[in-house]
Amino acid sequence: MSDKLIIFDTTLRDGEQSPGASMTRDEKLRIARQLERLKVDVIEAGFAASSNGDFEAVQAIANAIKDSTVCSLSRANDRDISRAAEALKGAQRARIHTFIATSPLHMEKKLRMTPDQVFEQAKQSVRYARNLVDDIEFSPEDGYRSDVDFLCRVIEAVIAEGATTINVPDTVGYAIPELYGQFIKTLRERVPNSDKAIWSVHCHNDLGMAVANSLAGVMLGGARQIECTINGLGERAGNCSLEEVVMAVKTRKDYFGLELGIDTQHIVAASRMVSQTTGFVVQPNKAVVGANAFAHASGIHQDGVLKARDTYEIMRPKMWAGAPTKSCWANSVAAMPSSNACKTWACSSRAKPKSIRRSPVSRSWLTARARFSTRIFWPWSMTRA
Repeated sequence: MSDKLIIFDTTLRDGEQSPGASMTRDEKLRIARQLERLKVDVIEAGFAASSNGDFEAVQAIANAIKDSTVCSLSRANDRDISRAAEALKGAQRARIHTFIATSPLHMEKKLRMTPDQVFEQAKQSVRYARNLVDDIEFSPEDGYRSDVDFLCRVIEAVIAEGATTINVPDTVGYAIPELYGQFIKTLRERVPNSDKAIWSVHCHNDLGMAVANSLAGVMLGGARQIECTINGLGERAGNCSLEEVVMAVKTRKDYFGLELGIDTQHIVAASRMVSQTTGFVVQPNKAVVGANAFAHASGIHQDGVLKARDTYEIMRPKMWAGAPTKSCWANSVAAMPSSNACKTWACSSRAKPKSIRRSPVSRSWLTARARFSTRIFWPWSMTRA
């Protein structure tokens, strides 16, 4: 089994499905170029058949991106697959990602199809797609809530038809890490031709366990591709967060023992670009990219960090920002009112009484408050976005 972990970014497809996060073609292309600089292995550029706008965005990204595989989602039907293949014509490395729901609930209530009909549709779609491009990914939507016997039957058939990646999604974020990891392992053990494809995980964050479930799918289940998004952007509560998965694997290489192609020095730039483009603010205490991720307010913590950063920091910001942190007390305090965390806090209607909201004295009030606080801030959180 390969020790390379493939990072499949779906910010431009699943991430854009967040209400209010829609992006123009040019915005998508700009983010795709940043993902290429980040050295993401696969960029899911969109859902080409969903609209002319999405088709044009996928097409533009396919023509521009040279170092990453460009992927388009499609439903398991000939029209969607043909549209995806057409949009991907200019890609140096193209992938079609086709899917159909396999859980009893989705088959009965949404698709109104029998299991046998779904089985045949899955086979036919992969067979058709395989005649258009070499790289085919198949996803059984709501896979984690599907019947294991039926799912094994479908997966075996699509691999036989030419699927090169099998993605098992936890579509509604229902999974628990240990159970999800065991679920992937069971599928790989029961599907006779499982070794003919790369196994992938795609987890949603409805119960706050998308990252944990994804890593369990890798370590317990044997998957070697993680589908994720910048800042965890995605439907409902979001997707598995790319920056958290990447830094977990890199920081705990002693445990995971996996290789990544990601250039971590571009993580912060990608995070800020996605946040600014979509308008979705990154919470200050967000792991890895939050403004407070390396802020220390406790005197005991500050003392420890000044003596040896390892006392309270398990990662170095320079690993993904390209610059070391600074512990300049005067500059940190002076910059505090303009930091991302403070701007977010100051603009929040719950952060302060109504009497000082948008008040001309609010900035001086924050400055005065800052004089009584000492914090170590990221250097990039002290500058305007």
